[in-house]
Amino acid sequence: MNTSITTLRNPARRVERVVLGQATSDGAGVKLTRVLTQPLQRRLDPFLMLDAFGSDAASDYVGGFPDHPHRGFETVTIMLEGRMRHHDSVGNVGLLGPGSVQWMTAGRGIIHSEMPEQEEGRMAGFQLWVNLAARDKMTAPAYRDLQADAVPVLRREDGVAVRVIAGESEGVAGAVTRPTTEPIVLDITLPPGRRFDAALPAGHNAFVYVYGGSGVDVGVDAPQRVESDRMAILANDAASDGVRLTADSAATQPARVLLVAGKPLGEPIAQYGPFVMNTTAELQQAVADFQRGVLAA
Repeated sequence: MNTSITTLRNPARRVERVVLGQATSDGAGVKLTRVLTQPLQRRLDPFLMLDAFGSDAASDYVGGFPDHPHRGFETVTIMLEGRMRHHDSVGNVGLLGPGSVQWMTAGRGIIHSEMPEQEEGRMAGFQLWVNLAARDKMTAPAYRDLQADAVPVLRREDGVAVRVIAGESEGVAGAVTRPTTEPIVLDITLPPGRRFDAALPAGHNAFVYVYGGSGVDVGVDAPQRVESDRMAILANDAASDGVRLTADSAATQPARVLLVAGKPLGEPIAQYGPFVMNTTAELQQAVADFQRGVLAA
């Protein structure tokens, strides 16, 4: 149990912009909210997409995500509720249950499916896409399946709990460490009235997504309220240590917040559906390889 409460030494990052996600569907009709959309890829480099899904209606998710390809980036699937089965062209099989995380590097190419293993009950979670540097886009595909108990948790005596999926928080090393983009992915639970100060490297792009409770205040001086189901893009400030999140003291439920940060690549981004490369020619090659059946060879 951690008894300390980190205090930022320098001004906290402020909210630059609040974004409301777009309702859409993907796979075989799975309903979801696209929070980080393609127009934000440059601003939030190295992150390419964030989808939030959550429904009690099986018709919203039962179609799942049948076989589909990827090349040039990494996918991070964070399950909150429900069960999803993974199969891929490399031979990996995994079951994602509540609290589990899947970190998949598509690299030069992988074909996979993510299919529900339930026909009733709630299915909820996120999928985050993290770009790969140009030199790594054609690396061999890789897969890591983390069950809930494999994700380290920072627990404080005031009830604040932080699942450290990637990066580090208050001395707790995350389940995943990635080079180059150096991502930080924290799943934070804030009881009413509690606060959490998260350290962030000054050069990282960062955002928070509030997905539970009645919203949080972001910042120290003149903090900005961010309601549930909203993403707040955090301003970049070389003089700032990180960000302060404070839950509403009048709330009846804890706030739930996903905090994501990463080191920008500063490289061209060329995307066509499930392929993310640096040039149009590379995209055309990815499509041709898929059509010839050699994408995942």
